[in-house]
Amino acid sequence: MTTVKINASTPYDVIIGTNLLDTCGELSTRVIKPCKTCIVTDDTVAALYLDRAKKSLTNAGYDVISFVFPHGEASKNTATLIKLLEFLAKNRLTRSDCMVALGGGVVGDMCGFAAAVYLRGIKFIQIPTTLLAAVDSSVGGKTGVDLVAGKNLAGAFHQPSLVICDYSTLNTLPENIFADGCAEVIKYGVINDKAFFDSLRMGIRPQIESVIAECIRNKRDVVEEDEFDSGKRQLLNLGHTVGHAVEACSNFEISHGNAVAIGMVTVMRAAVKCGICPEADLNSLICSLRREGLPTECPFKADEIFEAATADKKRQGDKITLVIPYSIGDSRLVTMTLTELSDFIAKGLSK
Repeated sequence: MTTVKINASTPYDVIIGTNLLDTCGELSTRVIKPCKTCIVTDDTVAALYLDRAKKSLTNAGYDVISFVFPHGEASKNTATLIKLLEFLAKNRLTRSDCMVALGGGVVGDMCGFAAAVYLRGIKFIQIPTTLLAAVDSSVGGKTGVDLVAGKNLAGAFHQPSLVICDYSTLNTLPENIFADGCAEVIKYGVINDKAFFDSLRMGIRPQIESVIAECIRNKRDVVEEDEFDSGKRQLLNLGHTVGHAVEACSNFEISHGNAVAIGMVTVMRAAVKCGICPEADLNSLICSLRREGLPTECPFKADEIFEAATADKKRQGDKITLVIPYSIGDSRLVTMTLTELSDFIAKGLSK
Protein backbone atom coordinates (compact mmCIF):
# COMPACT_ATOMS: atom_id res chain seq x y z
CA MET A 1 0.00 0.00 0.00
CA THR A 2 1.21 3.49 -0.91
CA THR A 3 0.07 6.82 0.52
CA VAL A 4 0.60 10.14 -1.27
CA LYS A 5 -0.12 13.32 0.70
CA ILE A 6 -1.67 16.28 -1.12
CA ASN A 7 -1.10 19.67 0.53
CA ALA A 8 -3.87 21.67 -1.14
CA SER A 9 -6.23 24.17 0.55
CA THR A 10 -7.78 21.04 2.07
CA PRO A 11 -4.91 18.62 2.76
CA TYR A 12 -5.73 14.95 2.17
CA ASP A 13 -4.20 11.56 1.54
CA VAL A 14 -4.43 9.36 -1.53
CA ILE A 15 -4.27 5.74 -0.37
CA ILE A 16 -3.30 3.29 -3.12
CA GLY A 17 -3.59 -0.44 -2.68
CA THR A 18 -5.53 -3.60 -3.43
CA ASN A 19 -8.86 -4.68 -1.90
CA LEU A 20 -9.26 -1.36 -0.09
CA LEU A 21 -12.96 -1.23 -0.92
CA ASP A 22 -13.72 -3.64 1.92
CA THR A 23 -12.04 -1.29 4.40
CA CYS A 24 -13.24 2.00 2.92
CA GLY A 25 -15.45 2.62 5.96
CA GLU A 26 -12.60 2.23 8.42
CA LEU A 27 -10.33 4.38 6.25
CA SER A 28 -13.02 7.07 6.00
CA THR A 29 -13.37 7.36 9.79
CA ARG A 30 -9.81 8.71 9.86
CA VAL A 31 -11.00 11.94 8.26
CA ILE A 32 -14.80 12.10 8.67
CA LYS A 33 -16.57 10.79 11.74
CA PRO A 34 -19.56 8.49 11.09
CA CYS A 35 -22.54 10.46 9.75
CA LYS A 36 -25.17 10.24 7.04
CA THR A 37 -23.36 9.45 3.80
CA CYS A 38 -24.56 9.42 0.21
CA ILE A 39 -22.70 7.15 -2.18
CA VAL A 40 -22.94 8.49 -5.74
CA THR A 41 -22.29 5.98 -8.50
CA ASP A 42 -23.49 4.84 -11.91
CA ASP A 43 -25.47 1.74 -12.81
CA THR A 44 -22.44 -0.17 -14.12
CA VAL A 45 -20.31 0.37 -11.02
CA ALA A 46 -23.30 -0.12 -8.70
CA ALA A 47 -23.77 -3.67 -9.96
CA LEU A 48 -20.14 -4.47 -9.21
CA TYR A 49 -19.16 -2.58 -6.08
CA LEU A 50 -22.00 -0.67 -4.41
CA ASP A 51 -22.93 -3.42 -1.94
CA ARG A 52 -19.33 -3.84 -0.79
CA ALA A 53 -18.87 -0.11 -0.26
CA LYS A 54 -22.20 0.15 1.59
CA LYS A 55 -21.34 -2.78 3.85
CA SER A 56 -17.94 -1.37 4.78
CA LEU A 57 -19.28 2.13 5.48
CA THR A 58 -22.26 0.79 7.42
CA ASN A 59 -20.03 -1.45 9.53
CA ALA A 60 -17.93 1.63 10.35
CA GLY A 61 -21.01 3.42 11.68
CA TYR A 62 -22.16 5.49 8.68
CA ASP A 63 -25.84 5.85 7.79
CA VAL A 64 -25.62 5.09 4.07
CA ILE A 65 -27.93 6.07 1.22
CA SER A 66 -27.09 5.86 -2.49
CA PHE A 67 -27.80 7.76 -5.70
CA VAL A 68 -27.34 5.79 -8.94
CA PHE A 69 -27.52 7.33 -12.41
CA PRO A 70 -27.04 5.89 -15.93
CA HIS A 71 -23.38 5.44 -16.85
CA GLY A 72 -21.63 7.53 -19.48
CA GLU A 73 -20.80 11.10 -20.42
CA ALA A 74 -24.42 11.71 -21.46
CA SER A 75 -25.37 11.76 -17.76
CA LYS A 76 -22.79 14.38 -16.85
CA ASN A 77 -25.16 17.33 -17.19
CA THR A 78 -27.14 19.84 -15.19
CA ALA A 79 -30.29 17.67 -15.24
CA THR A 80 -28.52 14.84 -13.39
CA LEU A 81 -26.90 17.35 -11.06
CA ILE A 82 -30.25 18.85 -10.08
CA LYS A 83 -31.71 15.37 -9.47
CA LEU A 84 -28.76 14.60 -7.20
CA LEU A 85 -29.09 17.87 -5.28
CA GLU A 86 -32.82 17.31 -4.81
CA PHE A 87 -32.07 13.78 -3.58
CA LEU A 88 -29.63 15.14 -0.99
CA ALA A 89 -32.16 17.71 0.19
CA LYS A 90 -35.01 15.18 0.33
CA ASN A 91 -32.85 12.94 2.51
CA ARG A 92 -31.90 15.92 4.68
CA LEU A 93 -28.15 15.70 4.49
CA THR A 94 -26.58 18.44 6.59
CA ARG A 95 -23.24 20.23 6.53
CA SER A 96 -21.85 17.66 8.95
CA ASP A 97 -22.69 14.83 6.53
CA CYS A 98 -20.68 13.71 3.50
CA MET A 99 -20.74 12.13 0.06
CA VAL A 100 -18.72 9.34 -1.55
CA ALA A 101 -17.91 9.20 -5.27
CA LEU A 102 -17.69 5.53 -6.25
CA GLY A 103 -16.79 5.23 -9.91
CA GLY A 104 -14.92 6.79 -12.79
CA GLY A 105 -14.38 10.35 -13.88
CA VAL A 106 -18.03 11.16 -14.63
CA VAL A 107 -19.11 9.97 -11.17
CA GLY A 108 -16.26 11.84 -9.47
CA ASP A 109 -16.97 15.08 -11.30
CA MET A 110 -20.71 14.86 -10.65
CA CYS A 111 -20.39 13.96 -6.97
CA GLY A 112 -17.65 16.52 -6.37
CA PHE A 113 -19.62 19.34 -7.98
CA ALA A 114 -22.74 18.44 -5.99
CA ALA A 115 -20.65 18.39 -2.79
CA ALA A 116 -19.24 21.80 -3.70
CA VAL A 117 -22.61 23.51 -4.14
CA TYR A 118 -24.96 21.62 -1.80
CA LEU A 119 -25.38 23.77 1.33
CA ARG A 120 -22.47 25.80 -0.10
CA GLY A 121 -20.14 22.88 0.39
CA ILE A 122 -19.99 19.55 2.22
CA LYS A 123 -17.18 16.98 2.48
CA PHE A 124 -16.73 14.15 0.03
CA ILE A 125 -14.48 11.14 -0.52
CA GLN A 126 -13.27 9.82 -3.86
CA ILE A 127 -13.14 6.05 -4.52
CA PRO A 128 -12.04 5.83 -8.18
CA THR A 129 -12.76 2.60 -10.03
CA THR A 130 -11.15 3.43 -13.38
CA LEU A 131 -7.50 4.05 -14.21
CA LEU A 132 -8.35 7.48 -15.63
CA ALA A 133 -10.05 8.56 -12.42
CA ALA A 134 -7.30 7.05 -10.27
CA VAL A 135 -4.42 8.89 -11.95
CA ASP A 136 -6.18 12.12 -12.85
CA SER A 137 -9.72 13.24 -12.10
CA SER A 138 -10.02 11.97 -8.50
CA VAL A 139 -7.09 14.15 -7.40
CA GLY A 140 -6.82 17.93 -7.52
CA GLY A 141 -10.33 19.15 -6.77
CA LYS A 142 -11.64 19.93 -10.24
CA THR A 143 -15.33 19.09 -10.47
CA GLY A 144 -17.95 19.88 -13.07
CA VAL A 145 -20.61 18.99 -15.59
CA ASP A 146 -21.04 19.51 -19.30
CA LEU A 147 -23.25 22.11 -20.93
CA VAL A 148 -24.75 21.87 -24.40
CA ALA A 149 -22.06 24.30 -25.58
CA GLY A 150 -19.15 22.21 -24.34
CA LYS A 151 -17.44 19.92 -21.86
CA ASN A 152 -16.92 20.89 -18.19
CA LEU A 153 -18.22 24.43 -18.69
CA ALA A 154 -19.91 24.46 -15.26
CA GLY A 155 -17.93 23.42 -12.21
CA ALA A 156 -16.08 24.31 -9.04
CA PHE A 157 -12.80 23.65 -7.28
CA HIS A 158 -13.60 21.41 -4.31
CA GLN A 159 -10.93 19.16 -2.83
CA PRO A 160 -11.90 15.73 -1.47
CA SER A 161 -11.20 14.80 2.14
CA LEU A 162 -9.68 11.47 1.11
CA VAL A 163 -9.01 9.41 -2.01
CA ILE A 164 -9.16 5.63 -1.67
CA CYS A 165 -7.67 4.04 -4.78
CA ASP A 166 -8.37 0.31 -4.80
CA TYR A 167 -6.69 -0.77 -8.01
CA SER A 168 -8.17 -4.28 -7.79
CA THR A 169 -11.33 -2.64 -9.21
CA LEU A 170 -9.41 -2.10 -12.45
CA ASN A 171 -9.56 -5.86 -13.05
CA THR A 172 -13.23 -5.55 -14.11
CA LEU A 173 -12.57 -2.76 -16.61
CA PRO A 174 -13.02 -3.52 -20.31
CA GLU A 175 -9.70 -3.15 -22.13
CA ASN A 176 -10.85 -0.02 -23.97
CA ILE A 177 -11.76 1.71 -20.68
CA PHE A 178 -8.42 0.73 -19.14
CA ALA A 179 -6.74 2.16 -22.25
CA ASP A 180 -8.51 5.48 -21.65
CA GLY A 181 -6.59 5.82 -18.40
CA CYS A 182 -3.35 4.87 -20.13
CA ALA A 183 -3.62 8.04 -22.21
CA GLU A 184 -3.58 10.14 -19.04
CA VAL A 185 -0.66 8.10 -17.67
CA ILE A 186 1.38 8.69 -20.82
CA LYS A 187 0.45 12.38 -20.67
CA TYR A 188 2.37 12.87 -17.41
CA GLY A 189 5.55 11.59 -19.00
CA VAL A 190 5.20 13.84 -22.03
CA ILE A 191 4.57 16.90 -19.86
CA ASN A 192 7.62 16.82 -17.62
CA ASP A 193 8.93 13.33 -16.80
CA LYS A 194 10.87 11.61 -19.56
CA ALA A 195 12.22 8.94 -17.21
CA PHE A 196 8.65 7.98 -16.30
CA PHE A 197 7.67 7.98 -19.99
CA ASP A 198 10.56 5.64 -20.79
CA SER A 199 9.60 3.31 -17.93
CA LEU A 200 6.19 2.75 -19.53
CA ARG A 201 7.83 0.60 -22.22
CA MET A 202 7.56 -2.20 -19.64
CA GLY A 203 3.79 -1.86 -19.84
CA ILE A 204 1.42 -0.05 -17.50
CA ARG A 205 -0.57 -2.95 -16.06
CA PRO A 206 2.43 -4.97 -14.77
CA GLN A 207 3.57 -2.02 -12.61
CA ILE A 208 0.17 -0.57 -11.83
CA GLU A 209 0.64 0.54 -8.19
CA SER A 210 3.89 2.37 -8.87
CA VAL A 211 2.44 3.90 -12.07
CA ILE A 212 -0.62 5.24 -10.24
CA ALA A 213 1.51 6.58 -7.39
CA GLU A 214 3.95 8.32 -9.74
CA CYS A 215 1.12 9.94 -11.71
CA ILE A 216 -0.43 11.24 -8.50
CA ARG A 217 2.92 12.58 -7.30
CA ASN A 218 3.30 14.40 -10.62
CA LYS A 219 -0.17 15.88 -10.30
CA ARG A 220 0.38 16.72 -6.62
CA ASP A 221 3.45 18.80 -7.44
CA VAL A 222 1.51 20.83 -10.00
CA VAL A 223 -1.65 21.23 -7.89
CA GLU A 224 0.27 22.34 -4.81
CA GLU A 225 1.94 25.07 -6.86
CA ASP A 226 -1.19 26.16 -8.78
CA GLU A 227 -4.34 24.78 -7.19
CA PHE A 228 -6.78 27.01 -9.05
CA ASP A 229 -5.45 26.52 -12.57
CA SER A 230 -4.12 30.00 -13.27
CA GLY A 231 -0.66 28.96 -14.43
CA LYS A 232 1.40 25.78 -14.28
CA ARG A 233 -1.57 23.49 -13.66
CA GLN A 234 -2.71 24.20 -17.20
CA LEU A 235 0.13 21.91 -18.33
CA LEU A 236 -2.12 19.02 -17.26
CA ASN A 237 -4.35 19.96 -20.19
CA LEU A 238 -1.87 18.54 -22.70
CA GLY A 239 -3.94 17.12 -25.56
CA HIS A 240 -7.20 18.28 -23.97
CA THR A 241 -8.10 21.29 -26.12
CA VAL A 242 -8.07 19.16 -29.26
CA GLY A 243 -9.25 16.15 -27.27
CA HIS A 244 -12.38 17.87 -25.99
CA ALA A 245 -13.07 19.01 -29.55
CA VAL A 246 -12.76 15.42 -30.79
CA GLU A 247 -15.23 14.30 -28.11
CA ALA A 248 -17.69 17.01 -29.10
CA CYS A 249 -17.38 16.28 -32.83
CA SER A 250 -18.12 12.61 -32.16
CA ASN A 251 -21.13 13.44 -29.97
CA PHE A 252 -19.06 11.83 -27.19
CA GLU A 253 -18.94 8.48 -28.94
CA ILE A 254 -15.13 8.80 -28.78
CA SER A 255 -14.14 8.42 -25.13
CA HIS A 256 -12.10 10.97 -23.20
CA GLY A 257 -8.87 8.99 -23.07
CA ASN A 258 -9.03 8.11 -26.77
CA ALA A 259 -9.67 11.77 -27.58
CA VAL A 260 -6.76 12.94 -25.41
CA ALA A 261 -4.47 10.47 -27.19
CA ILE A 262 -5.52 11.95 -30.54
CA GLY A 263 -5.07 15.46 -29.12
CA MET A 264 -1.54 14.77 -27.89
CA VAL A 265 -0.46 13.40 -31.27
CA THR A 266 -2.07 16.34 -33.06
CA VAL A 267 -0.28 19.03 -31.06
CA MET A 268 3.04 17.18 -31.14
CA ARG A 269 2.83 16.68 -34.91
CA ALA A 270 2.14 20.41 -35.30
CA ALA A 271 5.10 21.16 -33.04
CA VAL A 272 7.31 18.96 -35.23
CA LYS A 273 6.16 20.81 -38.34
CA CYS A 274 6.88 24.12 -36.62
CA GLY A 275 10.44 22.91 -35.97
CA ILE A 276 10.17 23.02 -32.17
CA CYS A 277 9.93 19.28 -31.40
CA PRO A 278 12.02 16.36 -32.69
CA GLU A 279 10.18 13.99 -35.00
CA ALA A 280 11.69 11.06 -33.10
CA ASP A 281 9.71 12.13 -30.03
CA LEU A 282 6.49 12.13 -32.04
CA ASN A 283 7.27 8.59 -33.17
CA SER A 284 7.95 7.57 -29.56
CA LEU A 285 4.62 9.02 -28.44
CA ILE A 286 2.74 7.23 -31.21
CA CYS A 287 4.43 3.92 -30.31
CA SER A 288 3.61 4.37 -26.63
CA LEU A 289 -0.06 5.10 -27.34
CA ARG A 290 -0.45 2.23 -29.80
CA ARG A 291 1.19 -0.15 -27.32
CA GLU A 292 -1.72 0.52 -24.98
CA GLY A 293 -4.36 0.21 -27.70
CA LEU A 294 -5.00 3.93 -28.16
CA PRO A 295 -5.78 5.76 -31.43
CA THR A 296 -3.34 8.21 -32.99
CA GLU A 297 -5.30 9.53 -35.96
CA CYS A 298 -8.11 12.10 -35.93
CA PRO A 299 -11.28 11.15 -37.87
CA PHE A 300 -12.38 14.79 -38.24
CA LYS A 301 -11.29 17.68 -40.43
CA ALA A 302 -9.24 20.57 -39.12
CA ASP A 303 -12.06 23.10 -39.48
CA GLU A 304 -14.42 20.86 -37.49
CA ILE A 305 -11.89 20.50 -34.67
CA PHE A 306 -11.15 24.23 -34.65
CA GLU A 307 -14.83 25.13 -34.46
CA ALA A 308 -15.35 22.85 -31.47
CA ALA A 309 -12.11 23.96 -29.82
CA THR A 310 -13.19 27.60 -29.73
CA ALA A 311 -15.79 26.62 -27.09
CA ASP A 312 -12.99 25.40 -24.79
CA LYS A 313 -13.09 26.92 -21.28
CA LYS A 314 -9.39 27.85 -21.57
CA ARG A 315 -10.23 30.44 -24.21
CA GLN A 316 -9.81 34.06 -23.14
CA GLY A 317 -11.37 36.43 -25.63
CA ASP A 318 -9.73 35.85 -29.00
CA LYS A 319 -6.80 33.96 -27.46
CA ILE A 320 -6.27 30.51 -26.02
CA THR A 321 -3.46 28.86 -24.10
CA LEU A 322 -2.30 25.58 -25.59
CA VAL A 323 0.09 23.02 -24.11
CA ILE A 324 2.79 22.30 -26.67
CA PRO A 325 5.47 19.56 -26.31
CA TYR A 326 8.94 20.81 -27.19
CA SER A 327 10.19 17.30 -26.47
CA ILE A 328 9.08 14.37 -24.34
CA GLY A 329 9.42 15.66 -20.79
CA ASP A 330 9.34 19.33 -21.80
CA SER A 331 5.88 20.73 -22.49
CA ARG A 332 5.17 24.46 -22.32
CA LEU A 333 2.21 26.80 -22.18
CA VAL A 334 1.86 28.89 -25.33
CA THR A 335 -0.80 31.57 -25.74
CA MET A 336 -1.94 32.06 -29.31
CA THR A 337 -4.67 33.84 -31.23
CA LEU A 338 -7.58 31.86 -32.64
CA THR A 339 -6.14 32.34 -36.12
CA GLU A 340 -2.86 30.83 -34.94
CA LEU A 341 -4.77 27.98 -33.27
CA SER A 342 -6.55 27.26 -36.55
CA ASP A 343 -3.22 27.09 -38.41
CA PHE A 344 -1.69 24.94 -35.65
CA ILE A 345 -4.53 22.42 -35.73
CA ALA A 346 -4.31 22.26 -39.52
CA LYS A 347 -0.57 21.46 -39.28
CA GLY A 348 -1.27 18.79 -36.68
CA LEU A 349 -3.85 17.03 -38.82
CA SER A 350 -2.02 17.14 -42.14
CA LYS A 351 0.45 14.43 -43.13
